[in-house]
Amino acid sequence: MARFVVVVDTQWDFIAAEGALSVGGAAALVAPMQAWLAALKPDDTAGVLFTFDTHFVETYAASPEAAMFPIHCVRGTQGWGNMLDVALVDAAIPAWRIEKGVFDMWAEPRLAIEDARDAGRPTTPREAFFAGLTASGVTDVTVIGVAADYCVRWAVEGLIARGFAVTVPAGLTRGIERQIEAVAAEDFAGAALVV
Repeated sequence: MARFVVVVDTQWDFIAAEGALSVGGAAALVAPMQAWLAALKPDDTAGVLFTFDTHFVETYAASPEAAMFPIHCVRGTQGWGNMLDVALVDAAIPAWRIEKGVFDMWAEPRLAIEDARDAGRPTTPREAFFAGLTASGVTDVTVIGVAADYCVRWAVEGLIARGFAVTVPAGLTRGIERQIEAVAAEDFAGAALVV
């Protein structure tokens, strides 16, 4: 059965050493992640979803993240841009994107999934999108990206809650305070997560 892939917040502000909220060691992930995405095959990949942490100067100060982190990933800036081009993914594999304003891609109501290659196509509500994956027989999701102990962790939790078995390749993620092995052991013991 084909797996689905979620690429979490591989944005300049998190990945680049000069980024506003650079994750230690994340810059070294770019080449391996590019190679990994380019190697995905249409026969065993149901699709790829890129998540974008998205903030606005006007509203960031009132957001929960402002108490913990400096402003980052301001929509339309270099820091918001993805370090991984959707063109890396075989054109026969569907690719989507979602913008989120908090750590947890599941927390905000009414978020929509849009086509990553054609913004003119209709969007799909997030919950309906993932229900559709389940209905089509997708049971396994691989998650890569940053940060292992924040946005990756919340993505994994939501996927498991929706019945998916999740794999996180340790070499394709980095954490801020905890790496994925610690996150798995401390937060997901006994859950459907493989690192």
